[in-house]
Amino acid sequence: MNFEIPNLGENVEKADVARVLVKVGDVIKVDQSLFELETDKATVEVPSTIAGTVTEVRVKAGDKVKGGQIALIVEPGAGAHGASGAAGAAGAGSAGAAPVNLAPAAPAAPATPAAPVAAKVVDIASARPAYAEAPAGKPGGGAPKRTVGSAGIELATPVPAAPSVRRYARELGVDITGVEGTGPGGRIGNADVKQHVRDAMLGGGAPRSAGGIKSPALPDFSKWGAIETKPMSNIRRKTAEHLSAAWATIPHVTQNDKADVTALESFRKAYAKTVEAAGGKLTVTAILIKIVSLAIDKYPQFASSVDMANESIIYKQYRHIGVAVDTPNGLLVPVIRDADKKTITQIAVELGTVSARARDKKLSLDEMSGGVFSISNLGGIGGTSFTPIVNAPEVAILGVSRGGLEPVWQSAGFVPREMLPLSLSYDHRVIDGADAARFLRFICETLEQPLSLYL
Repeated sequence: MNFEIPNLGENVEKADVARVLVKVGDVIKVDQSLFELETDKATVEVPSTIAGTVTEVRVKAGDKVKGGQIALIVEPGAGAHGASGAAGAAGAGSAGAAPVNLAPAAPAAPATPAAPVAAKVVDIASARPAYAEAPAGKPGGGAPKRTVGSAGIELATPVPAAPSVRRYARELGVDITGVEGTGPGGRIGNADVKQHVRDAMLGGGAPRSAGGIKSPALPDFSKWGAIETKPMSNIRRKTAEHLSAAWATIPHVTQNDKADVTALESFRKAYAKTVEAAGGKLTVTAILIKIVSLAIDKYPQFASSVDMANESIIYKQYRHIGVAVDTPNGLLVPVIRDADKKTITQIAVELGTVSARARDKKLSLDEMSGGVFSISNLGGIGGTSFTPIVNAPEVAILGVSRGGLEPVWQSAGFVPREMLPLSLSYDHRVIDGADAARFLRFICETLEQPLSLYL
């Protein structure tokens, strides 16, 4: 019986095997973790959908794997999953609950359905379509290489490069169509991509990072002392690409305000045990998730996305709120779905669960998808304000800094009040400054009168 790597999710072609958790001879059961895979979005554990004895392990730490690839050979044993036969035929993609997003497998290219040809995907960093790619060594595969004729007509010729080389070029911000191949038939290899980058630097140019920003060549730091160079993890690299692209393409503006949360702190103390009894913790973040969902009902442009290609704005009718979680593996953003339909207690319980799953590397890709607005709370660490970067294709993000006692004038004198600094970054293409100020003021006023949540 074969155990196959499950589908890795939308726009995720391959993953790195971080750890193999089983060996030949091990008896495995359904839902037992078999591997740790590091994708562009997260490090996740892959659970078993079958039970039995491992007779062969076909992957090892450091390998790159793709959905549908056979990873284990398992001899069925007692306690095997009832549908293990179907699982063996369909792979892990047929599993039910699993920490990996088991989306339907992408269809193969129609011209050669039996060949292992990747379906058309999207290059997240550049937001351009990446064409279906044939396996390495086969001529004619790959994306069209564009040239412009004398009449200004764009002509397409194939670019002979393996999928791994294309990905390597994307990681360096290199347009593969501009690289000269030195292999047989002009085939492009990793060495050609490196040489292209060197030539660009020596010629006064520089490779482009995500978002189209030119990255200047770095000096030789070893001239001044000892250095250590470490490769980026997939999560760190994708975070860098995503945020660079967002910063380069979104006209950011940040609106700052303060909320008097003196009454909120009393509210939290009064209801903390009630929420704890339900299995959650009544945090400011949990309350803010609820308030933000209500604020979006009042200002729906904060749950939109800008479609410049079609000159339109997409307004989402759902209220899925992402929350940035700091983990040892990098920044992850699990999503609380339908926050407007949940109580603060339900949100608090769910937030605690997904935050723990994020730190334990058990988040599925689906649990980090579909958000319309994000919250980043650094108050537990410190700071008085910051400029959070919009998590594209969203159009706004709320930053929370550390609160503290401040003198506030009331009636005849100053009184000590607990003040919470908030920073709202937004996409100025779709959100005007006045609306941003109103949106943030609504959040502040609701924090100041927490019982209004029940009205």
